[in-house]
Amino acid sequence: MGIYDFKVTARDGNEVSLSDYKGKVLLIVNTATGCGFTPHYEPLEAMYKEYRDQGFEILDFPCNQFADQAPGSDDEIHEFCTLKFGTEFPQFKKIDVNGETADPLFAYLGTEKPFKGFGKGIKNKALEKFADANNKKYGDAVYVKWNFTKWLVDREGNVIARFEPTYDMDDVKKAVADAL
Repeated sequence: MGIYDFKVTARDGNEVSLSDYKGKVLLIVNTATGCGFTPHYEPLEAMYKEYRDQGFEILDFPCNQFADQAPGSDDEIHEFCTLKFGTEFPQFKKIDVNGETADPLFAYLGTEKPFKGFGKGIKNKALEKFADANNKKYGDAVYVKWNFTKWLVDREGNVIARFEPTYDMDDVKKAVADAL
């Protein structure tokens, strides 16, 4: 099974096949509107505006599994993102990314590129402990440690990188540019 075999649900409830994105570079992100990393929407939208004409897409999947940081409805989340950050990239229906109810796409992404750590530093270690405590309830089915985890997919559908929310957005941008 590959990335193009998955189907996801658009915000309006319609099914979307990821095969619709064949030939594009994708950045797949799980997001939340009430997270300390929510400002990532700004550099994400800037990247989208800069690179979308070169075949780049960002696929945004809101998730409320991390300290209830995305409690709103799909419409409320979309309104927040478009009004506060001017986002134009596709935003899909809110999903689960961990546990028995994890969306199969995120189980696949988490298996293809598993968590390797948030990085060094006191804040990152603290986030790892907090994330571990939050995610205990999902047992062995923890594919995502926290909001704003990003997976980079090349034009052939290969998952080539994973970026935790603590990674520098300039590094994400450089990887996207290299993939294009």
